[in-house]
Amino acid sequence: RDSTCCCYRVLTCPAVQKRTFTKWINSHLAKHKPPLEVNDLFEDIKDGVKLLALLEVLSGQRLPCEQGRQLKRIHWVSNIGTALKFLEGRKIKLVNIHATDIADGRPSIVLGLIWTIILYFQIEELTSNLPALQALSNSNSSVESIPSSETGSPPMKRKVVNKFQGNAKKALLRWVQCTAAKHHGIEVKDFGPSWRDGVAFQTVVHAIRPDLVDMEVVRRRSNRENLEDAFALAENELGIPRLLDPEDVDVDKPDEKSIMTYVAQFLKHYPNPHHSETDGQQDEVPSEGVFRSTGKRCAASPRGRGKPHRQISGEVMSSPDVFQAFKSFRVQYEMKKKQTDPLLQPVHKEGKLSVDQALVKQAWDRVSARLLDWHIHLDKSLPGPLGVIGAWLHRAEMALREDIPIQHAHEETANVLHRKLEQHKEVLKNLESHRQPFQQIHRDRSVNGVPVPPEQLQDMAERFNFVSTSSHAHLIKMEFWEMKYRLMAFLMLAESKLKSWIIKYGRRDSVELLLQSYLTFIEGHRFFEQYEIIFTSLKHAAEVYVKSDSSIDEAEGVSKFLSDTTAQWKNLALEVRSVRSMLEEVIANWEKYSSTVAALQAWLEDAEQMLNQSENAKRDFFRNLSHWIQQHMDMNDAGNFLIETCDDTVSRDLKQQLLLLNGRWRELFVKVKHYARADEVDKLRQDYQDGINTLKMFMDATNEKMTAPVQVSFLNVRAFAQDVEVNSLYSYHLSPFYKFLISVLHDIIRYFSTPNRKSSTKCQLWKLHVKQPAVLLSC
Repeated sequence: RDSTCCCYRVLTCPAVQKRTFTKWINSHLAKHKPPLEVNDLFEDIKDGVKLLALLEVLSGQRLPCEQGRQLKRIHWVSNIGTALKFLEGRKIKLVNIHATDIADGRPSIVLGLIWTIILYFQIEELTSNLPALQALSNSNSSVESIPSSETGSPPMKRKVVNKFQGNAKKALLRWVQCTAAKHHGIEVKDFGPSWRDGVAFQTVVHAIRPDLVDMEVVRRRSNRENLEDAFALAENELGIPRLLDPEDVDVDKPDEKSIMTYVAQFLKHYPNPHHSETDGQQDEVPSEGVFRSTGKRCAASPRGRGKPHRQISGEVMSSPDVFQAFKSFRVQYEMKKKQTDPLLQPVHKEGKLSVDQALVKQAWDRVSARLLDWHIHLDKSLPGPLGVIGAWLHRAEMALREDIPIQHAHEETANVLHRKLEQHKEVLKNLESHRQPFQQIHRDRSVNGVPVPPEQLQDMAERFNFVSTSSHAHLIKMEFWEMKYRLMAFLMLAESKLKSWIIKYGRRDSVELLLQSYLTFIEGHRFFEQYEIIFTSLKHAAEVYVKSDSSIDEAEGVSKFLSDTTAQWKNLALEVRSVRSMLEEVIANWEKYSSTVAALQAWLEDAEQMLNQSENAKRDFFRNLSHWIQQHMDMNDAGNFLIETCDDTVSRDLKQQLLLLNGRWRELFVKVKHYARADEVDKLRQDYQDGINTLKMFMDATNEKMTAPVQVSFLNVRAFAQDVEVNSLYSYHLSPFYKFLISVLHDIIRYFSTPNRKSSTKCQLWKLHVKQPAVLLSC
């Protein structure tokens, strides 16, 4: 098969293609173990891990893959190369698609590769089976055509006219035209504008389930209404993944490849809509064998699963014998299924089934689906309102028994649960409106005088009772699970954000951006308030759920979950709150480091030149050396903090810068450290000189008074004696001051650099020391 992609130059609708292809990929990756999810197609495909997982799901083969948290680009290219070689090994021609382009996330190349995969694994593969499907639908392969004995002659082969010859696009278009459009006079010429009004989508849904679509209403509605309704019906009623949105299609030139991808989903699930089958296959060989084992022709069953949804008015298509035949077959089915279930346990270590086991399981699944359709057909074929109640009853049972779809992402699981919950509410809201009519029919055992098979009526009564007693608890459980996954998604988001904030930081501008991102997320999204809202809703839903479920184990499980999440949030909230102070501290240290480095570098250049100047000039320049000592300490403190908190590249640059600056600082400091207390020494000298002057003035004044002649008189002698007494007392109090000056002198001497100045200072003090006793003696 030659699927050519010539570099796939996207000229229109790249955004639509990206969304559609992403949803298509996720619908398949959900089947992977563990499930995976693509959020940004161009980014998430770069490492090749999810690309290989997609190919594994599509092909059923295991492919080698480089995995791990620290994948390098070489590993990315290796994974993508493995995927491309796998495709080439399937004879898929890839033109101008290289592993490096995918690793770079080039949009046109990525979209081209995904389209090639879709074209090969879905559209071409499905359309290539259309001739065989046509032949099968024209043959006697239905249940009605089964011979009544094991030795019956095989049916006559018929010559089949192949309506689906041509390439994949034409074949898919012919399939739409032949199975849906032509029955309603709708002309579908292409996969572009023909689909804009939504009518073509509605005809496809109608071909599969006529009861879901009223074509008269469709023709009166707007484009957007038809598109939304068709996509919702396909997803909710037919199980077709929603790959498109109305705004993607209601444009002048809808994207052809996106529409083909979506329409192919219908072909995959319902290859022959008028003989619709859940699994999309008409190969009835395994199931026919099971039907033959009943030893009956089963003529009362619908044609295979021919037209289970067709409403036939005025004709009662059910009878006691028909329902009895159904019950008999269902009993045999359950017995044989129980016998074969042990044989379908995985035999491989990785939990995979063998080829034979997979084939048998597929056959059983087809029989199960046919049995369900037979049951639905019997109920819907009941007369009047009972048929409507029967159809509703099956939808209600399916809602109640539907498994909770666990997705890879908790947020997606919560969204799916919310959608399912709304759908189930929509179905179950009709419970009361159906209750009274059904009770009346059950009492009368007839509808408008037409008898109803008692066993079938009793079967419906038991199922109606099941729906009545289970619906309320089911909706409560769904609400609890939705809020549970909402909280889990919230906590996971918080943890992922925390990991992005608690990292080895970069330079200041990147840290400021990180702080801005933090504030936007925490304050803009009201992070802590949001948790309280979600947790309060969950707690209320849990209380209601526990009351509705009498299981002790379930109550303990809910209680444990609430307890665990509360403890998790307590630690998480503490860490999240600490992020802001941490980021602000990092920014503050960057500010301190940058300012001190700039100032210190400039000062070092001036200081190194000042070493060649005079002593007085150096003393004046280095007078504030203590300030630069503090600046040097601040620089190292901030730098060491940043080295510990920043990434390797930034730390390496900081270490190198500090090493150079500290080297220059040490070399300079050795030469000028004695200037560190120059201001203090000058103050000591000033204090010393002031003290000397004070002593000298006192001694000179005292000496003058002691040596001056005194006129002999009583008053003069008494005044002289008083002066002597005052001077003697003052001299006594000056003795500690003299000792203080001696200690100041010693401090000054330690910092004087010249012996001459030391000697003169000592001499000055010594003269005072010699002179002081003479003065005191005179007093």
